[in-house]
Parts: sequence; structure tokens; C-alpha cells
Amino acid sequence: MSIPIVIDCDPGHDDAFAIMLAVASPELELRAITTVAGNQTLDKTTANALKVLELIDRTDIPVAAGADTPLTRELRTAAHVHGESGLDGPDLPAPTTKVVDTHAVELLNETIEPGVVLVPTGPLTNVALLLQKHPEVKQRLERIVWMGGAASEGNITPAAEFNSFVDPEAAAIVFGSGIPVTMIGLDITHKALFTAEHAERLRGTGPAGKAVAEMADFFLVFHRQRYHFDGAPIHDAMAVAQVIDPTLVETVNCNVEIETQSQYCDGRTVVDIWHVTDGPLNSHVGVDVDAPRFLELLVGRIASLG
Repeated sequence: MSIPIVIDCDPGHDDAFAIMLAVASPELELRAITTVAGNQTLDKTTANALKVLELIDRTDIPVAAGADTPLTRELRTAAHVHGESGLDGPDLPAPTTKVVDTHAVELLNETIEPGVVLVPTGPLTNVALLLQKHPEVKQRLERIVWMGGAASEGNITPAAEFNSFVDPEAAAIVFGSGIPVTMIGLDITHKALFTAEHAERLRGTGPAGKAVAEMADFFLVFHRQRYHFDGAPIHDAMAVAQVIDPTLVETVNCNVEIETQSQYCDGRTVVDIWHVTDGPLNSHVGVDVDAPRFLELLVGRIASLG
């Protein structure tokens, strides 16, 4: 039986990969997509979600737009990584569908039932708003698999990962909610790099594969220049892959707290891997990944979309 999931995202190249991986995987049933401001403004991330579903002929999946700003802060986007559209590179088809006539928080509340896994791949604003407006959802939501945070590095500041940095107050609400969180952070996403060779394997497989290869043409440039990587981490797809096959990722059950008031470490996910404190064990934090298996899963499933 397939696992029902909802993806809350801010597409974003790696979010687009994540959506395609979910749709292409028989182990999963993608019931809905909700969007949040993050990699780009909400209007752009929402348009990108609709375009990806148009590309892969899955316009039956409902999309709802959510928060256009963090809970208490001004929005910081990542145009320097994802481009002005948030999904620069391919010429994606214009969407023929629109978002559903309800806020993302309400669609999440309607869709989440026992057994559904919530997979947020952007700032946690929508999820925090859901918990504030519908606290009873905690009784129905068995787990969250979030792409965000890091135990030992940052990518938007020296200390903080982007999704956590954009809305640390939201992250603090989610990690303090009592809902089990699996954290797929930079420590493991940076170990699995999607290279130009992977892109070439997909370029001739069909419209989806061609679009992914063209996304990679754009996305890899930043990572070569910034990190001197020979590829790009497809962060968000790893969160989806962990739901498909939990054996891909090694995790440690530990306490995670979110820094919200530090001059130098604002937005940092403080990960107590060694149980130095007596904080609640509120998260399973990824510490290692079987990178070859993850990348083969990703390439193979996207190729199957044509």
C-alpha cells in the first residue's frame, strides 16, 4: 500500500525534483501540494508548482497557496540560487489550472489524516500556522520529514541553513510541537551531488527529463562557483526519498532547538547529536546517506516520467 504524503514547498529547482520524484514513485500517493514564500515570492513559487504539475501531466493534484511572508520577519528569497523566476533554466509549460480556492493551511488541515506524512521542503511558515490555527492536527499527523537545517554548517549564513533562517520562529514552533520530525539537513544533502552526467542521462528521456536536465544546467552553476562542487545537492528530493526508503538515510534520535535571537547564529538548528543536554528527543536527524542509491533512485524515477 502506498504512503500518502503532502508536500509543502517553495519551488525552487530541488522542490521541482522532489515533486517529480513523489509523483513517479509507486510507494507514495501525493495528495496535495501547498506553497510558501521562500526560494522566491509566493506568486512565483505557486506558479512554479503548477508548471511542474503541468509538465508531468498531474494537474489533478490540488495546489493551495499559503504564507507570503514569515511569521514575524521580512521575507528573504534565494534568487541568487534559483533565478528570478525561482525555477530558471527550462521553458516550462504555462499552467492550465489554478490553485484551489482555499488557503494552504486549510488544505493541509483537510488533507492530513492518520497515516499521512507531511514533507515540507521550504520554510516552515505554513506548518507553524497550521499548528497554531488547528492544534488538534497534532493528534492526526504522525510525522514530518523536513528538508532544512544542519548539524554542522550553513548555506545562507555560516551558521544557518536557508529554510531555517528564513523563518526560525516557525521552525521553533514545529520542533516544539511534539510531532516527530525527521530532519534532512545539509550534512547529508551535500554528500549526494547531481552531476552533469546525471543530467545527460535524463536529457533525451522525454519532456520531464529534458526539463530536469535544463534545470541542472542552471542550478549546477551556482554550486560550482560557490562550493566548487562537481554537481549540485538536490536537497528537497532527499526528504521525499527518505519516505520512499528510510534505509537510504542514517539518522540519530536527538534534541533539536532553533536559535531565534543570536547575532551570529540566528536560524541555526542546534542539534544535540551526543545528548549533551536533557532536552526532549524531538527529531531524527540525518547524519549519513547512501548517496549512490539515492541518486540512482532519483534519476531512474524521473526518467520514468518521460
